[in-house]
Amino acid sequence: MADNNTTTADGGSSSSLQQVNDRIIIVQVMNAIFIYIICLLIFTFFKKDTFLSNTRYVFFAHTLLADCLYLIMTNNLLLLTYFSVTMPAAVCVVLCVLLSELTFVTPLTLTAMSLERYVAICMPLRHGELSTVRRAIHCILLIHSISAIQPIIIVSIFFASVPLGFYTQYKLCSAEMFITHKWQRDLRSVIGQFYFLFMSITIVFTYVRILAVAKEASDSKKSLSKGRKTVILHAIQLFLCLIQLWCPFIEAAILPINLKLYINVRFFDYIVFILAPRCLCPLVYGLRDEKFFLAIKCYVFFGVNKNISPILIYFNEQLCYICLCV
Repeated sequence: MADNNTTTADGGSSSSLQQVNDRIIIVQVMNAIFIYIICLLIFTFFKKDTFLSNTRYVFFAHTLLADCLYLIMTNNLLLLTYFSVTMPAAVCVVLCVLLSELTFVTPLTLTAMSLERYVAICMPLRHGELSTVRRAIHCILLIHSISAIQPIIIVSIFFASVPLGFYTQYKLCSAEMFITHKWQRDLRSVIGQFYFLFMSITIVFTYVRILAVAKEASDSKKSLSKGRKTVILHAIQLFLCLIQLWCPFIEAAILPINLKLYINVRFFDYIVFILAPRCLCPLVYGLRDEKFFLAIKCYVFFGVNKNISPILIYFNEQLCYICLCV
């Protein structure tokens, strides 16, 4: 009887290990695909001067760079945690601060992009004055400054709570390591909800105004329908990014109840609220944007290979130009 119980336990353990291995493989494949697409879009952005001089594309490229770095770092920490690889606490502090900042960078940049579209559609006469590359760069610096507020506050409190010897200890890297008192988690929750409220109000206001103006000004039902679809995809991405700010609090509440449920919820949150929004960004602004999509095709099929005949390159560029004009 004991042998049967042992066999059953071993079988359950093997099944659980196989499930975790399958999840790791799924995450690696998804990360590889997303990072490849993002890198292709970044390459296309820097190869075209027209994109470099357009505020909307500058914000888009900034989102791509932030998402690419975020995916690489989260994936590496996932693998380190899975294989129980420890690191000095001081290194973990730096990584978690950067990750915490990048968590807010994407939704804040998308909020800035919605404001840029609001100015372009609702204030067209001032768009050229307000929407410049220089102002976009200043806005990006402001975004990073605002994104750094929460991690700086949390880490400052953490520095005052632990002895210096803690930073030389080897630990499994996790953001929960910085929570030494319950009120610190409450403070993090308050700051996260403030960000959530601010971005939600801004996004709802700009999109309602944009849709109202676009509906009145647009004579083409096809153009209006495409604009609505883009807005819907953009809103879904922003919603997922904002929900991500609540995930740590939900996971912290589940952890004391059931460890297996906690693991399943963390995997679900990672796929839906971390990977999915980073996939939607290339879809909304890269592959669905005619100019960007045609530029990608030009470089993938002709622009990268220097041995292809210039006649073919010229024909391809003319074809792209014709497609843009249609």
